Amino acid sequence: MEKLTKFEEEIMLKLWTQKSAFIKDLIETFPEPKPHYNTVSTMIKILQDKGFVAYEAFGKSYRYYPLISKDAYFKKNVHPLLSNYFNGSVSNLVSFFVKEKKISINELEQLIQDLKQKK
Repeated sequence: MEKLTKFEEEIMLKLWTQKSAFIKDLIETFPEPKPHYNTVSTMIKILQDKGFVAYEAFGKSYRYYPLISKDAYFKKNVHPLLSNYFNGSVSNLVSFFVKEKKISINELEQLIQDLKQKK
């Protein structure tokens, strides 16, 4: 499974949320200025070629849906992130977010509680 570009990932996030969508429906979810129909259509074709998306035909219209789950994509791409930027350490990752004030003490305490419950 290859890494997606930022725009491809953005489209996949929308498909994962909607479960399936026509191109016009995807375009509606973008903020202004909305991407052109042909741009989204081209990205969908690329995602099909990469094996991320398939479609159902309704006459001349196509409804697209993800073939790869969000969780599967995340799991495949989080390991390189950890090893490339945090020396393979989840602790280093969490420390980074604490230093950047992207995670609160309450969120950390909740993570600790979740981890204790899973033991």
